[in-house]
Amino acid sequence: MKVLEHEFPLDIRISFSLFFDQYREFLESDNKLLRDRAESILKIAKEYPELEEGITTEERVQELLPQIELVLEDSFAQILQKNEIKIATIPFNNTVVKSTQRYKNIVKAAGYNFEPQIKNLDEDHYFIMGCSIILSQYYGYKIDFRRPFFYDIPDASGIMRHYRILYNGDFIEVIKTDNARDITDDDVAILIDNFDNVDIWKEKFPPNSWIFKGIVIANLFDVTTDVSLSDFKTSLLKYDKTQGDFIGSFQNIFRGIFNLPEIKVGFSNYNEEEGVLERVPFKTIDSYVLYDKFSDCCETALCKGTYQYLFEKSEPFAISNIQKMHDTYPDELMYSNLAKQNIKSAIIAPIENNGKLLGVLEIVSPNIKELNSINANKLLDIMPYLVDSVLRSKAKAEDELELVIQQECTSIHPSVYWKFRQEAKRFILAKVEENPTSFREVVFEDVYPLFGQIDIKGSSEARNGSVQKDLILQLKAIAKVINKVMEIDSLPIYDQIKFRIENYINSVSTQLQVDTEQRILNFIKNEIKPLFKHLKGTNVELEGLINQYNNSLDKNTNMLYKHRKAYDESVMLINKKMAALLDKKQKEAQKMYPHYFERFKTDGVEHNMYIGESITKQNSFNKIYLYNLRLWQLQVMCEMENEYYQLKQDLPVPLDVASMVLVFNASLSVRFRMDEKRFDVDGTYNARYEVVKKRVDKAKIKGTNQRITEKGKLVVVYSQRTDEKEYIKYINFLQSKNYLEDEVEVVELDDLQGVTGLKALRVNILYNKNKEDKEYYTYEDLMKEISK
Repeated sequence: MKVLEHEFPLDIRISFSLFFDQYREFLESDNKLLRDRAESILKIAKEYPELEEGITTEERVQELLPQIELVLEDSFAQILQKNEIKIATIPFNNTVVKSTQRYKNIVKAAGYNFEPQIKNLDEDHYFIMGCSIILSQYYGYKIDFRRPFFYDIPDASGIMRHYRILYNGDFIEVIKTDNARDITDDDVAILIDNFDNVDIWKEKFPPNSWIFKGIVIANLFDVTTDVSLSDFKTSLLKYDKTQGDFIGSFQNIFRGIFNLPEIKVGFSNYNEEEGVLERVPFKTIDSYVLYDKFSDCCETALCKGTYQYLFEKSEPFAISNIQKMHDTYPDELMYSNLAKQNIKSAIIAPIENNGKLLGVLEIVSPNIKELNSINANKLLDIMPYLVDSVLRSKAKAEDELELVIQQECTSIHPSVYWKFRQEAKRFILAKVEENPTSFREVVFEDVYPLFGQIDIKGSSEARNGSVQKDLILQLKAIAKVINKVMEIDSLPIYDQIKFRIENYINSVSTQLQVDTEQRILNFIKNEIKPLFKHLKGTNVELEGLINQYNNSLDKNTNMLYKHRKAYDESVMLINKKMAALLDKKQKEAQKMYPHYFERFKTDGVEHNMYIGESITKQNSFNKIYLYNLRLWQLQVMCEMENEYYQLKQDLPVPLDVASMVLVFNASLSVRFRMDEKRFDVDGTYNARYEVVKKRVDKAKIKGTNQRITEKGKLVVVYSQRTDEKEYIKYINFLQSKNYLEDEVEVVELDDLQGVTGLKALRVNILYNKNKEDKEYYTYEDLMKEISK
């Protein structure tokens, strides 16, 4: 009987032979009713011998259904028709010969033409399970092939119900044909080691080489709650809120557990440090308690009953009628929030561990009384798994926080991370073995340093100028109010205040002294602010002027923050743009050869690099990689300059920048300072490099008052003749690529404190007006072009 499109080792013949054998035994019974029943069934067997011999076509099965119904009647007791879920079928198949009324009702509720499919049985496993019947029934091998099989059938509400299938094989026979192979112990040994290799099974059991004769009685049991709990645990184990419809699958599981198709699930975290409930930081996860807020104080967000149950009893709080509670307690924010979301009943449950609240589970329904204190007890089976998941989630969140802090604040560059891991493993092992130890400082010896900076020119003057302008504007705004006050009430004290304001304006306009700003701030804070507060309610026109003055102030500093804000935003934009370009280029440089890199944002962007054998952890370093990195550095400095001057015209304050590279011709050692969480040079001789770094950009050309750094020029500072020759080669190459102008200036530097003999190469950088422009300009030419 061909019942499936795919192959099967058994040729299926639906037969009731073993049923009839059982009834023949009943003929000898002392029970007359049983004898009569056996005679009527055996009469059918005599009239329709193929019921015993085996039916081989589905069409004939359909024709003989009335007789089959009678033969199976004792197995499908009428009194249990609406209670039992039972079917007569063939192995691992969806063909149903007879079923109880309850099974028919379940399938009918699933929808028109719905046909149940065994959930977890694919074509290959179907074949192998057929072989398992042969090994068990014919050869008697005690090999446990049993596994649970399920039907997934939706109910009338759309909830997916899960039914476990238990097969009764008492009424089947397995018959060997001439096409069947003999199975030996060696064959079985091979098979049990190759369960998933269907080709081997087909070799030992050719398709349709055995005969299945009989019928299988299968009982189905509704295990929706058990399966939903299992799915719930599985979901929590592979818990990833960022992947797929996590909350959607979660809600479906809860709907199966509660048997309620419209409930929704929400979560909120408990922040113990601040005593607030917070949203889970993922868009798909709602908090119905918080509604439109990201976080809220627990006493405010929760009603009194919920707060008591969550924090004092550690029990779920069920609200069967939200609207009724809202009408009774209109001031309770939680009821108001839930009602606004058309929620009619809810269960608010604490997720807690060892008496410590971790978060809140929110189950809500649009139907009154659907969620209540009775079905809230279903959470008893769920909560232990949810607690474990939330603990893992919180630990993961903490790890992510630590990672962000490390990356953004105290990052360890990937090129040297291996050495820190090495030391950390040594440190942990020593602690395990209870050996006294400390985390040793990490040192890299014999590395070559590179330093560069793109610095904002005249940043101190620009900053001071912006502060002067803001102070003058604020003092003039104060004077405007005082003048109005004197028109209303000409007290001598107001005249004296006006005199002081004018003196401050004159003082700031001339030059901003070190203490001038602080004296003015104290004057405004201690005298003007209290005075304006007093005057505010005395006159309508005066109140308008004072309000206008107060509205012009920055809310954080309570001072005028206009020009300084423009300056600060300009510096921030410059730093952000330059740092982003440098970081992007640095990733490319790491692919050329690994090296240590760090950068700092000040009034501009500085960067340090170290390259050498001890950093790479490989016997691969050659000075060619150092030379390559030096050339790369010059090229990137030129690109950063170009990027900046294309940005300049969009800045609130049009500042200028100057670029410099410092060359140090010898290798040195660098040590990670544990207390400062940063790398620094190691040793007295190497400290000279750090001294030069800190002071060189302020150095002047020997015999002049001109600073070594200058807008529009790339400056290379060095001390050795060999460095000069090397960098001139790089400059010549970059000139050929139109990064730099042809003329190169060689100058000596004034002696710095403790440092003598420094020289510098200075060369004009060539610029483009924009990224599409193919023309090259010097700085002066560029400024003329941009200003046209």
